[in-house]
Amino acid sequence: MAKILVTGGAGYIGSHTVVELFNAGYEVVVVDDFSNSNPKILDQIEKISGKRPEFAELDLCDEKAVNAFANQHKDIDGIIHFAAFKAVGESVQQPLKYYRNNFYSLINIITAFNSKIKLVFSSSCTVYGQPDTLPVTESAAVKKAESPYGNTKQIAEEILQETCAVTPDLRVIALRYFNPVGAHKSALIGELPIGVPQNLIPFITQSAIGKRGAITVFGNNYNTPDGSAIRDYIHVVDLAKAHVAAIKKLETQSNDNYEVYNIGTGKGSSVLEIINAFEKSTGEKLNYVIGARREGDVEQTYGDVTKSNEALNWKTELGIEEMMSSAWNWEKYLKANPF
Repeated sequence: MAKILVTGGAGYIGSHTVVELFNAGYEVVVVDDFSNSNPKILDQIEKISGKRPEFAELDLCDEKAVNAFANQHKDIDGIIHFAAFKAVGESVQQPLKYYRNNFYSLINIITAFNSKIKLVFSSSCTVYGQPDTLPVTESAAVKKAESPYGNTKQIAEEILQETCAVTPDLRVIALRYFNPVGAHKSALIGELPIGVPQNLIPFITQSAIGKRGAITVFGNNYNTPDGSAIRDYIHVVDLAKAHVAAIKKLETQSNDNYEVYNIGTGKGSSVLEIINAFEKSTGEKLNYVIGARREGDVEQTYGDVTKSNEALNWKTELGIEEMMSSAWNWEKYLKANPF
């Protein structure tokens, strides 16, 4: 039974991926420093799966600590690397925080495991900036990033690609995913932002339940059908399953040792469409206002997912209704069971 290290495994996407790895028969080791997650999530994972991942609390920017961890875990067969700061707006205000954390952690992981590892890297559609054509394919030009966060993903991909070019034993798949939303059907894990949410869906659910005031739609004068920005929203469980599919691909991959895949639904939804979908699927009325555009945001982006559908033998199964209803069920669970 292969053992997979999940960095940031107590986080939003990481925790769902740990559950899906267990479902697929893998052993799991989680590393997290809880800078943007909660230790109780490990208990929730155990409630869902009946299994508890091996865990180490670790700052991946601490080179000595990462090296010591790697020496104690020589039986790890693969790594899924989530651990990174991810808020676009914050990255604009604090770029050095993002460059330090997102690069040091990646470099330390690769170095500590002697570059002889199967690695799935958590990348992002932000590497495309504002695409020239939609849906955007993996062969599209990588433009100047719209934010320091996006730039960290671009440069991290370059680091991995250039390292793979001179390290045949290193096998990497970078998953460029779009906007993960929703929660596990059990409502035991979901997005758990610290402080004011930076992402649309948790702000919607917190507003609906009374934790926040009105939702701000950042811009209604984009060149889109209703004027609001368009994104490709993907259910977090479908996204988690894509990471399992990528690990399986790396176990058999014998050609290129570096590949990139878009992970999304292949279609876009506007902010106002998402608000309407939430109201329709939950019966909750939302209060929202139109605000100015937000620095670092692109107008619209959604991906062509033909390559990932075919090469990874994976496709999304859950739609907007499941995304909204599961996110709402998670919010209601949190109200009854505060973390």
